Amino acid sequence: MFELPELPYALDALAPYMSAETLEFHHGKHHQAYVDKLNELVAEGPYKGKALEDIIRQAVGKPEDRVLFNQAGQHWNHSHFWLGMKKGGGGNIPGTLEKQLITDFGSVDRFREEFKAACIAQFGSGWAWLVFDGEKLAITKTGNADTPLTDGHAALLTCDVWEHSYYIDYRNLRPKYVDAFLEGLVSWEAVADRFEATVQ
Repeated sequence: MFELPELPYALDALAPYMSAETLEFHHGKHHQAYVDKLNELVAEGPYKGKALEDIIRQAVGKPEDRVLFNQAGQHWNHSHFWLGMKKGGGGNIPGTLEKQLITDFGSVDRFREEFKAACIAQFGSGWAWLVFDGEKLAITKTGNADTPLTDGHAALLTCDVWEHSYYIDYRNLRPKYVDAFLEGLVSWEAVADRFEATVQ
């Protein structure tokens, strides 16, 4: 049985950048619904007992498994999202990661600009990602429940740009939400740890 991951911070810890009300609905209701439906779909059949990543990789692109893929992808994406944030986020980026961002994007500011642009340009629901593609850091976008896992990329950071991620706090102002995410929510230590684990 898959379970809703516990948040590594209190519901009000991310305020004023992300409110307790947003986390109550986004984590406690939206994410919980994906987990509940996923468990229902894998209770019997060929995916029973499989790891989440295996379900995603095996179900992708199969019309008959699209509903299952959506629930599994959203569970994985959201779990990644929660762990990429912290109270008092933003700020300085650990040295090795900062150096790689400068190498691959030219500057940290340029990375931020391109990441924000990806968040804003994602039409409708989806995600923007910082990934390691096996050779360098790169920025990608995925729609709906799609995930970098299916492209063989290592996900380091994601920003959820589904409207339920920001509408309570920012209404339709997605750019303002993305600024808040980069400036006050990102746990760069978590991103750096993911990067170090990927390139070892």
